[in-house]
Amino acid sequence: MDFTQTQSHTMVGGQPHFAVPLIVAVTGHRDLVDGELAGIRATVRRFLKDLLQEYPDRGVSVMTALAEGADQLVAEEALHLGIPLIVPLPMQRKLYLDDFGSTNSRERFEMLSSRAAEIYELPVTPGNSLETIRQHGGNRDLQYAQLGVFLCAHCHILLALWDGKDNDKLGGTAQVVRFHHDDVMPGYTPDSTASGFILADDESDLVYHIVCSRDRRDGQPATPYEAGNHCWFSLDEDSPRSSVLPERHRRVFQYTSEFSRDAVKYTDKIRDGAYPLLSGDDHALLRPGLRDIDHVFRAADWLAVYFQKRMLFALQATHLLALLMGMMYIAYSDIFPTRYFLYAFLAFFLLAASIHAFSNWRSWHRKYLDYRTLAEGLRVQLYWAAAGVSTGNKSKFAHDNFLQTQDPDLGWIRNVMRVAGTECDASDYDESTGLRFTMREWLGDDSSGQLGYFRRKLKERLHRFRRTERMTQIAFWAGFAVIFLFILVSAEWGDVLRDPVVVLMGIMLLLVGVRQSYAFSIADAELIKQYTFMQRIFGNARRRIDATHNDDEKRRILHVLGEAALGEHAQWITMHRERSLEQGEIFRMSG
Repeated sequence: MDFTQTQSHTMVGGQPHFAVPLIVAVTGHRDLVDGELAGIRATVRRFLKDLLQEYPDRGVSVMTALAEGADQLVAEEALHLGIPLIVPLPMQRKLYLDDFGSTNSRERFEMLSSRAAEIYELPVTPGNSLETIRQHGGNRDLQYAQLGVFLCAHCHILLALWDGKDNDKLGGTAQVVRFHHDDVMPGYTPDSTASGFILADDESDLVYHIVCSRDRRDGQPATPYEAGNHCWFSLDEDSPRSSVLPERHRRVFQYTSEFSRDAVKYTDKIRDGAYPLLSGDDHALLRPGLRDIDHVFRAADWLAVYFQKRMLFALQATHLLALLMGMMYIAYSDIFPTRYFLYAFLAFFLLAASIHAFSNWRSWHRKYLDYRTLAEGLRVQLYWAAAGVSTGNKSKFAHDNFLQTQDPDLGWIRNVMRVAGTECDASDYDESTGLRFTMREWLGDDSSGQLGYFRRKLKERLHRFRRTERMTQIAFWAGFAVIFLFILVSAEWGDVLRDPVVVLMGIMLLLVGVRQSYAFSIADAELIKQYTFMQRIFGNARRRIDATHNDDEKRRILHVLGEAALGEHAQWITMHRERSLEQGEIFRMSG
């Protein structure tokens, strides 16, 4: 998806910003009834207008193959509203035109496609060739099945102009709706596709169903639907059909819009200061779709660093204030019992609580975790696409199963990835240039790539962890020495030393406690284990790849590596969510 075109209606300073558009894909019948067209158009127009009003920070794009009937109708309404069109074709354009039943529909296709922001020709399905799909039949139907899967995998809402009847037409509207819900399209998806993931809550099952008739015998809608009815249709347990957007999808859209608002707000800073995965030379040598993934990565990575700094400020400030609170209490109880120390204690507590509340209100911690996880998912997505790594399943893409067994609200991250990877997913790629780029930039060596990164980070974390351990040991041995000192000195000297030594020990223990609390909050010990694991798997991948000269084997190793990295990132966000200040850390420290 070319962000420079699909975002042309939402610019900042004359340049495309980093917002992620809401994608509406279209599936529907070709043989609509003339008498219903005006009503369908009005419903489609109202639906798209509502989305534009509801999500102004993102904008909306419509993805359609521009087939006659439903596709062309929705495309015309989208263009009237200034909504960009993304057009994936099920096969080469010249072959596709043979499926249009009239000169008028072909002319409408040519007109609409000339106004599209992007056009993709999907590749020939595995086992087929241009010759085998030239004639109508099962082989050609596989191209439409591929199109339906592609639409479902890269949209946020599937707009279905459908009579509501199930049928076994491969790649037909009913099968596309079924795939969007159940991840199954008989005759195209393998039996192994159905896995435990289909039992998890999924944000990618959202359909907006506009009921229509078909211009054929027995073309009336399925009972109990009536032509003109429209509703949201999902796998929601309580209300699968609803007049309002289901709450779990609303939350996912809310978080995606929040990311878009942040990306728009800091567009200039992101453009000037973000770290790219691709250089200018890489743009010229590698497949074009990588630029879209890199575009979103730069926004996610910069925002993750931005909110990490604010999150660390909140953590450091509250821990420092907890230390001062403890010192005020020690001063009051063991040095000079004046009420001023209690007033200071209360002031520090209120300031810490205010910082805590403000950071939670601005969602610094959650945004840091979410945006970092998104950036790391995009990193894997980009390097897989650059190397030509396939998931091994023709109905699955890099984003499909990422974080699916975690919090359903994290589905917004997949929502972003499904947009960023659209252009790369629309074509096959196996150039050795991209494979070499991925091995150099992703794997790297001891001083570059992810190997170099995890080596540096592990060294930093070990140094900080050992410093905390030394502080704990010093406090322990100091306490032991004090007890031994009191045993040796006379009772007279013991009375003289008792108060200052007790105060000193209290301060030392307080310092150690706050330091350990901070190390717990940022998960130092767990991150050491994670960095050790990541360094090991990247090192193993590097050695295995260096030992083979087979490009397919290298891609297989990169696929396994990416799966392991995505799994580790999922564990990372789960672990860090448990260390949030939202768990009442400030109140525990004040105790």
